[in-house]
Amino acid sequence: MKNKQSDVNVKLLPFTLNRQFRGKESKTPYGIEMIKAKTIWDDSNQGNGIKIAVIDSGCDINHESLKDNIVAVRNFTDEDGKSHNIVVDRVGHGTHVIGTIAANGKNNTIMGVAPKADIYVLKAIDRTGSGKVSWVVNAIYYAIEQNVDIISMSLGMPKSTEKLEKAVKEAVNKNILLVCAAGNDGDGNVNDFEYSYPAAYPEVISVGAVDKKGVPANFSNSNLNIDVVAPGVDILSTYPGNQFAVLSGTSMATPHVSGSLALLKNWSKEEFKRDLNETELYAQLIKHTKLLQYSRAVQGNGLVYLSQTKIKGKLKY
Repeated sequence: MKNKQSDVNVKLLPFTLNRQFRGKESKTPYGIEMIKAKTIWDDSNQGNGIKIAVIDSGCDINHESLKDNIVAVRNFTDEDGKSHNIVVDRVGHGTHVIGTIAANGKNNTIMGVAPKADIYVLKAIDRTGSGKVSWVVNAIYYAIEQNVDIISMSLGMPKSTEKLEKAVKEAVNKNILLVCAAGNDGDGNVNDFEYSYPAAYPEVISVGAVDKKGVPANFSNSNLNIDVVAPGVDILSTYPGNQFAVLSGTSMATPHVSGSLALLKNWSKEEFKRDLNETELYAQLIKHTKLLQYSRAVQGNGLVYLSQTKIKGKLKY
């Protein structure tokens, strides 16, 4: 019983389901346009071959917009008899996150940021929207074993644990980019700092949320570890049951950055004629941002902006 209590819970960051619907949805999500993902699709081959592990609530692996991109699945929860190969998403969160990264537009449906990326569905959150930190840690180590390029985590908890921090550092040491949602505990006051882990670790890329006008979401955490912001309000993406839904949260901003890094990794290999390491790719991400007219505590280095046009000065989006 003692060991059970020491295995603290990590939760999906609170998110809002704004709208859910069935049928085809061919509209391009505004976030893809806002970060200018399409401007480097040709030079990045839409993220082709980049391996992204999504540690979340699972995925609807039969979704028409996702199934061709999923290359591996693994269940770390105790659901479905602990079967390693069953990653049913009973929350909807994981399916939505994966769609923003890599929805491939089949049958005139939506497209994600990196529609040719390879997705590893690592389920560490159960139907309650929470999971044990050991599940997340095990998923991180599994991702390391699979030699993925990027780990995307839209989950968090208020305090750090030694095991989680160790796993994060191990992944970064293996040249893996970790992208984490900053958290949704913001109160609208940029001078009140709110921290969520693993996003608060300096080794990871912490992502805050803005709306379609580039205004920081009032729920988005502000603190000294925010790296970048991305669209996270009213985000259209895939949803279980071959459906689509509009959700809000820093959870929705994070996959925009994970997908962007997939594009930048392919683009930079062509540009520099070699593979950049984790530190160099982070530097490229920061170069592909534009500063908004808000406090650094809520935007970090600014809005992810993949256009090759040089942006000078502070601009309103």
